[in-house]
Amino acid sequence: MATDPTALVPELADVSAALFRAVGNRSLPRGTVSLVQLRAGQLAGSTYLTVLHTGFLRKAGESEERITSVASWQDSPYLTAPERAALALVDAVLQPNPDGERVSDELYAEVAAHYDEKALATLMLAIGQVNFFTAIALIAKPVPGKAFTDPWA
Repeated sequence: MATDPTALVPELADVSAALFRAVGNRSLPRGTVSLVQLRAGQLAGSTYLTVLHTGFLRKAGESEERITSVASWQDSPYLTAPERAALALVDAVLQPNPDGERVSDELYAEVAAHYDEKALATLMLAIGQVNFFTAIALIAKPVPGKAFTDPWA
């Protein structure tokens, strides 16, 4: 895309700011949000989002082991049980399930055992936030590792 999408649709900046405020309500650890959003970027196949969230995790002081183990989170000794539950939710939401519903009652109960209602709602919004930006990242193709507006500066 040759033009910054926010120049074409200025309301995008308001939507983006609202999503960041909602997800940043402190009901979830920031590290958990970034791990979830890194996994969502991986599942979407977006290098931009994967590089972005990897950078956020590094800036937050997360270890390379924790960051790289997101790709194989199911057996990672570097992630906590609540983090693995959150990542299981991301996988369920973003991957088709040929056998039925994506988020089973059992998975919901597992995640709810680790997070209170506000944190669970915030987790849902964090997954939605990265999904919102997935379309922009895949269509507009910002350069991985650069600020989103850099390609249009």
